[in-house]
Order: sequence, then C-alpha cells, then structure tokens
Amino acid sequence: MRVTLFDYGAGNLHSLAKALDGPDVQLRIEADPADAVATDLLVLPGVGAFGPAAAALSPGRERMRDALTGGLPCVGICLGMQLLFETSEEGGGLGLGVIPGRVRRLRARRQPHMGWNDVAGAGEPLLASSGMTMAYFAHSYVCDPDDPAAPSAWTVHEDDRFVSMVRSHHVLGVQFHPEKSSAAGVALLRAALAAAKGAAR
Repeated sequence: MRVTLFDYGAGNLHSLAKALDGPDVQLRIEADPADAVATDLLVLPGVGAFGPAAAALSPGRERMRDALTGGLPCVGICLGMQLLFETSEEGGGLGLGVIPGRVRRLRARRQPHMGWNDVAGAGEPLLASSGMTMAYFAHSYVCDPDDPAAPSAWTVHEDDRFVSMVRSHHVLGVQFHPEKSSAAGVALLRAALAAAKGAAR
C-alpha cells in the first residue's frame, strides 16, 4: 500500500513516518502537492503554521482537492486537519476546502493547549478499534465545521469544547497527534491504513 506524507518543509516527519511504516506499506515523503496525490493514502502532517503550509500547498491545491473529493483517502493531523478547511485566523492563504468551515483560535487562557486530554466520540469506529480515550495535543487553533454532522469526536480545554476529529467520506482529520499518543495512537493510524486499504479495493 502506497502512503505519502506531504512535506510542508516545516519540521521533522520521523516520528509520524515511523508510526505509519510497516511491511505492507510503501512510504514516501513528497514536497510537491500535485505529485503527492499519486498514492493510496495521503497524510497531511501536523507541523508548522497555516499560512506557510497553505503557500506550500498552493501550486497543487486544486489537484489535491479534486483527488480528495474524488475519493482519495486522507488523514490530516493537527495542522493537516486545519488545512482540510477553507481559511484560518492563524494566517492568510487557502486551505483545501474539502470540509466547509474555518479555523479559529482556541478560546482559552492557557495557550497553546499542550499535553494529554480526553477524546470523546460516541460511534467513531477508529476510537473504538484503537481503544483511544486520551491523546496528545499541541495547538492553539481549532476547526469549526459548517456541517454539524462532520465532527466525530470532541475535546474540552478550559471552557472551550472543540472538534478533535472530523470526517468527510474517506477524509479524516484529527486535531491531536496520534504518533505521539502511545500505543493507542499508533493503533488508530494502523486502523486508518486498514480503512484506506479497504477503500482502494
């Protein structure tokens, strides 16, 4: 199975690549957004800021958007989840707009929100199969989907209840870092790989 990490040029992808790699996986890192969609599963990693990442995405934005709306499985992690949306308060540029909505700053005194926190999502199959109830977060911005059916899990930081998982067909976004969330996080990524493999059949 071909898995591609899109590289915004903003951080070390080693821990995520290690969590995704396996005997059944052909893993590559690709900085060209147009070439990144030649894969069975696209992963948008969670390192960097929205503005520079949107700029890196811009040359192949439409091609990537068309691939995702056409059924290419995708996992967006932290910033990668935010790039699935249209715009962000964090910076200029356009996201993919695969999930209608925008990204806003956390409504909390303590920012960034860093460390372990609960993830609650009744009926979310990846949480059930991985046994994940807590995950590791590192962020100051969160996603506000227009569609009330898009969120599949929620997390509370201080007085702000925000979306921590979102789904749209074969596209999954997680605000937390599964690659830093111990065995349950790796299990969640493996379950996402299995789901993408099933979709490709």
